[in-house]
Amino acid sequence: MTGAGRTQVAIIGGGPAGLFLAHLLHRAGIFAAVLESRSRSYVEQRVRAGVLEHATVAMMEGLGIGVRVKREGLVHSGLCITDGAAPFRIDLAQRTGGKTVTVYGQQEAVKDLYDAAQARGIRIVFEAADVRLHDCDSSKPVVTYAVDGEARRLECDFIAGCDGFHGVSRASIPPSLLAPVERVYPFAWLGILADVPPVSGELIYASHDNGFALASMRSAKRSRCYVQCDVDDNVANWPDARFWDEFCVRIGRDSPRGMSIEKSIAPVRSFCARAMRHGRLFLAGDAAHIVPPIGAKGLNLAASDALILSEAFATLYRNGDEESLESYSARALARVRNADAFSRSFLELTHWFPDGGPSRGEQRTALEHLRVSEDAQTAFAQNYVGLPL
Repeated sequence: MTGAGRTQVAIIGGGPAGLFLAHLLHRAGIFAAVLESRSRSYVEQRVRAGVLEHATVAMMEGLGIGVRVKREGLVHSGLCITDGAAPFRIDLAQRTGGKTVTVYGQQEAVKDLYDAAQARGIRIVFEAADVRLHDCDSSKPVVTYAVDGEARRLECDFIAGCDGFHGVSRASIPPSLLAPVERVYPFAWLGILADVPPVSGELIYASHDNGFALASMRSAKRSRCYVQCDVDDNVANWPDARFWDEFCVRIGRDSPRGMSIEKSIAPVRSFCARAMRHGRLFLAGDAAHIVPPIGAKGLNLAASDALILSEAFATLYRNGDEESLESYSARALARVRNADAFSRSFLELTHWFPDGGPSRGEQRTALEHLRVSEDAQTAFAQNYVGLPL
């Protein structure tokens, strides 16, 4: 085998979890190498969620990669919820001591992370094929992979599995140890991206007899909008005109319309491993957990995983203390479970369940409570902007 090398932490996956971790380790003086199976352009063009929590933006600023998000991101101090009657607004900033969220596409955050990694000399290998993890439960783990048909070997102290739900890292942990808790919901989200102005300056979450809808955006001129659909539906059943008609019915107002530039259907599910570590392999991001998308927690949980894991590695390399590594899984999962509980409750508040979930009457009662209760709005806002790291 040719192309042998060594690093302290081998990071599998060049998405948000892997990139945040690489930058955090670089700041701590820890050497890392990132292996990404796709090309850089592919990763940068993947359309994903785009709501950054207060702490995620602060982390980007602290890493010196916050210039563009501060300049181009859309800061939101509140959001709107409607149930077909009078909509109401939750003032996030007022309820959280001034904290806000920032609408900034995940692909834009990834571009910032890659640009900074290149400038800092962080090693990233794109189009790494046939990635395999070896001896994860030993003191000398190894990663093998190939680039342009050439087999390579990477020796390391630790492996960070940041390659998503379908990646090799999660599959490398014994199922009995992973023991995930999974929920597959009986519906999906149909989302479109269109170069039209957003219907509102703030996000609108709609709970309607026909199902859920979300009016979001990526910029002042680009909208990202969703409607709940059947889990086995097909985008071919949703020409643009039908989508906009149904979207406007559900949010209770008219919207600018335009040709979609991206349209996709994503099943709604949650997944949470009971352990995020196997020997010297540590999972982070979607490799360990997926929460319902309504709370926009995916990228933010990836960032918090990376921070917790980087602190554990830094403590180990600084003074030999392995306690932080031992507690990584518990610390990260506590945050994940809280985010999942919030996202699940928000989902049950707004979605139509075809198989006997909350009734419309129960949803309307809960929405009315949220409308009039300061305590309920405060709890909602604190979870939405993100709990302190």
